[in-house]
Amino acid sequence: MTAAMEAFVRVEGLAAADVSEGSLHGATLANGTRLCVGRHAGVLFAMKDYCTHAEFPLSEGSVLPSGEIECCWHGARFDCRSGAVRRGPAEDALAMWEVEERDGAIFARRPPRAGP
Repeated sequence: MTAAMEAFVRVEGLAAADVSEGSLHGATLANGTRLCVGRHAGVLFAMKDYCTHAEFPLSEGSVLPSGEIECCWHGARFDCRSGAVRRGPAEDALAMWEVEERDGAIFARRPPRAGP
């Protein structure tokens, strides 16, 4: 199955109600993939749970009022909507996941890849 056709998968052990505004949570998919799930401006977001600078868990960091995720190890910052680097030392963007809330549960999938 290609990434463009992947279905949403339930995020294990984390309900939408558990993710309050400005919070970050480590969570796992059934296949073992670790995600960092958070909420900013009322919107859920998810990305792989590691900083691209030194692979420290982003779920240990914080969401700033600007919507930036700050890694608490070396202070790298990322946009919670796009994954773009907003402050080094990280140079690579985060791998973001699409998120849906269904009946109080959280579902995520890798976004379809652009191109052929």
